[in-house]
Amino acid sequence: MTASSKTWNEEIISVAGVDLQMVKGGSGEPLLILHDEIGHHNWLNYHQALSENYTVHIPSHPGFGKTPALDWIMNMRDMAGWYLRALDDLGVGPLNVVGFSLGGWLAAEMAVMDPGMFKKMVLTGPTGIKPPTGQIYDMFLEVATEFITAGFIDPSVVEEFQTVCPYEATPEQVEAWEVAREEACRLGWRPYMYYPALPQLLQRLKSLPTLIVWGRQDPIVPISAGELYHESIPGSRLAVLEGCGHRPELEKTSEFVQLVHQFLSTG
Repeated sequence: MTASSKTWNEEIISVAGVDLQMVKGGSGEPLLILHDEIGHHNWLNYHQALSENYTVHIPSHPGFGKTPALDWIMNMRDMAGWYLRALDDLGVGPLNVVGFSLGGWLAAEMAVMDPGMFKKMVLTGPTGIKPPTGQIYDMFLEVATEFITAGFIDPSVVEEFQTVCPYEATPEQVEAWEVAREEACRLGWRPYMYYPALPQLLQRLKSLPTLIVWGRQDPIVPISAGELYHESIPGSRLAVLEGCGHRPELEKTSEFVQLVHQFLSTG
């Protein structure tokens, strides 16, 4: 799979009190993708593959990318509430959602607030739950490039690693990473990257088909958190990818896309 030609567009949408940066591409029913704590910076192979069957929508959360922060959004529950308002204003839903890391936590928070907003939900290595065993990697002890690199088992064999973490990042890219990390810190600092009550609240999602995707060797969010997500969401499925860290969409792109497409396309 390659994304050699541009098949996506970026626009700014005024919604829910902010000018929202939105990347969109593909055709078919809408698929909302919620980015991680580093933000959305590149159209990648997995985006391209999913866009062959869905219209992919990738918003930059308030405080990330070109979307201004909103002062009243102080935690992930606030962010989830804002997103539900934004989706209401846009007149979309129910729709399918795929969330990555912090974006997975965001999707889970949105779902427990309004289980009817999503048709199906895919959570990929989400934060949001305190791991029963191990702990969530502290991204704020390192610079952005070190944190991104730490998420991969072997960056040298990942085709798009240099795309997401170039050896010589531009000043603009470095600034975007730092802005994203600052906002992630504001949203998930105490307690660090989880909400204690979330496992109990997830019990509401018994009617929401949910796929949880995890790398067996995830060094950022231990797999024990994935197992607890699975236990907490009735009827959910946990798919564990072997030889994979925190970025299944990059480390195991074909397997990841196949899992997601099969899940979303089956009744």
